[in-house]
Amino acid sequence: MSLNEEVDLLRRVPLFAKLEPSKLKLLAFTSERLTFQPGQALIRQGDMGDAAYVIMDGQADVQVETPQGPLTVAHLKRNDFVGEMAILCDVPRTATVIATEQLVTLRIAKELFFRLVTEFPQMAVEIMRVLAQRVEKTTADLRDANNKVRELEGKLQGKD
Repeated sequence: MSLNEEVDLLRRVPLFAKLEPSKLKLLAFTSERLTFQPGQALIRQGDMGDAAYVIMDGQADVQVETPQGPLTVAHLKRNDFVGEMAILCDVPRTATVIATEQLVTLRIAKELFFRLVTEFPQMAVEIMRVLAQRVEKTTADLRDANNKVRELEGKLQGKD
């Protein structure tokens, strides 16, 4: 993929859509292109975050560890952005991301990511929007799961 193709791809990622072309070119040029094979992890839960990733091609699953084993909580595809939470909050990774097919990514180092956020406040607004959407989805999923647990408890109590 050429530099111009990478810039076009970055322009389709909502987080970077409003960056001027010269900054997108710099981002594409200074980012590292990595390829992962099916089953290979690009992020591991518990590791410290040193970069975020843009999915350029392929798909991946986001999994969290539970007492019953890994639980898939999201699916990633082309133009998705992942890994920013650990570098923004300086906390260990909250999930593992595993390629489900050949996955091509752009790895954006923590320092470069922060420089972009500092230089482009609109990018910070987009990050907040993405994170708020994730919190809203997680809240809805928890509410649905809680309702299912209550239904099952009600059915079990009715059998006694």
